[in-house]
Amino acid sequence: MLHHAALLLHCLPLVMGQYDICKSWVTTDNGPMWEFYACQPKAVAMKDFATVRVEPSGITCGNPPERFCTHENPYLCSDECDASNPDLAHPPKLMFDKEDEGLATYWQSVTWSRYPKPLLANITLSWNKSIELTDDIVLTFEYGRPTKMILEKSLDNGRTWHPYQYYADECNEAFGMPARKVRELSTTSVNRVICTEEYSRWVGSKKEKDVRFEVRDRFAIFAGPELRNMDNLYTRLESAKGLKDFFTMTDLRIRLLKPALGGTYVQRENLYKYFYAVSNIEVTGRCKCNLHANQCIFKEGSLQCECEHNTTGQDCGRCKKNFRSKSWRAGSYLPRPNGSPNVCAAPNFGILSKTSRLIQQKSGSVPLIPIETFQDCECYGHSNRCSFIDFLNLVTCISCKHNTRGQHCQYCRLGYYRNNSAELDDENVCVDCNCNRVGSLANRCNETGHCECKGGGVTGPKCDDCLPGYYWRQGCFPNVCDDELLICQNGGTCYENQRCLCPPGAKGVLCEQTKCEGENAECDSASGTYLSLSALVASAVGLHVQQLLNL
Repeated sequence: MLHHAALLLHCLPLVMGQYDICKSWVTTDNGPMWEFYACQPKAVAMKDFATVRVEPSGITCGNPPERFCTHENPYLCSDECDASNPDLAHPPKLMFDKEDEGLATYWQSVTWSRYPKPLLANITLSWNKSIELTDDIVLTFEYGRPTKMILEKSLDNGRTWHPYQYYADECNEAFGMPARKVRELSTTSVNRVICTEEYSRWVGSKKEKDVRFEVRDRFAIFAGPELRNMDNLYTRLESAKGLKDFFTMTDLRIRLLKPALGGTYVQRENLYKYFYAVSNIEVTGRCKCNLHANQCIFKEGSLQCECEHNTTGQDCGRCKKNFRSKSWRAGSYLPRPNGSPNVCAAPNFGILSKTSRLIQQKSGSVPLIPIETFQDCECYGHSNRCSFIDFLNLVTCISCKHNTRGQHCQYCRLGYYRNNSAELDDENVCVDCNCNRVGSLANRCNETGHCECKGGGVTGPKCDDCLPGYYWRQGCFPNVCDDELLICQNGGTCYENQRCLCPPGAKGVLCEQTKCEGENAECDSASGTYLSLSALVASAVGLHVQQLLNL
């Protein structure tokens, strides 16, 4: 079980607010009551609770056995990796074991024997829960730090990934980014993703082994070099958009893109000295409990906050049933030193004490009404007001918000439908039907969001599409032409099913009528029909003969 502790470093316990107590029993003028505080679990070695995956398959050395050598002794390739021999194997678990004094154990990849094909490896740590970093991430490489790598994180259990930091010996060449140092960042750029060259240039495999993601240096931008000004850090964590999320993750991925080269170019004649070897991964942090828990337990293979403040969920991310008189809120570090717990409360009454009687909260004038009276006043956070209807003998929520309705604000208003991916207490539980005004009978839809469409060929979930044989133009109209039955004739083309674009010499709805026929012909201006050259000659000769006969 994870114990109580401070926000950041183990070496400054007196400087930092502990936030290790969630509540205490106090005596007031109104009698004894619980006093609540923002609280959080202790920072611990999170690697002990991670599930580890190394990819691709076959990237770990030893199957089949192979020789390797080091940059210090590149031509003495007498070392061997053999997965079938425990003394010569280097499986992933050796990145997280406890090492004896002076004896380093490590995971090792295959060598770069397939050069120039890139030697790529991913090491992924998954917690199946949100955690918050409180100290540097430290990766220790046994035989040289990578020439190029990327650190990535996920906030949604590995469904999507975001770059955390880039590492290269030449940032511009490797990633098209300028080289930066965390110490050069400012208060407005502390969560910027940078590329650093501090950990990738060759200085010898035994001299410098660590690669860091600098959490302390980022905290120091607000709290000072010795992290003394914690008030400023907490204020920034609460006020700066996205800053808390920057130090939060559910998964961490190390993408190894190019191994240590020993300060030279790749030497094709000896590829056995190029590989990755990781002896340790340190991730110091805590369970994210939204300042509603000071303990986090590892149970049945996953971490779970032991929630206080009438909250529940893996991250204490929602209010318990019967404690949803207002929307859930995370606790706050401010005001110092105890913060704001933002306790979830039952509707229309205060907090239940140890003596099972209802007492008034310090800052309110809540009537002392037995809790049993309003057990049925469950509004899922969409209202904090209830009314008792005497002749029906029931309690109902009133003034439901977030487009909800019903006795418990459990239904959606007309014109909205239920978002099945959201909990009932989510502010976005009801989604606008968004029916097309022209194509739908009304802005109403069924439980799947499908609107009721007018006739005349209108279709689609939002009534903004047409059935086959119709085209859309602020409503659906029968096709004038198409590519199947109503085909434009004589070389005409169908324009958006609305009309045929006829070539010169053709007319009609489907260009089915020809104005002219034949080659080198002209049209009769009277009839509008086409006359060939021979017809014109014959007509002229006939007219001349007729004139002679009339003389």
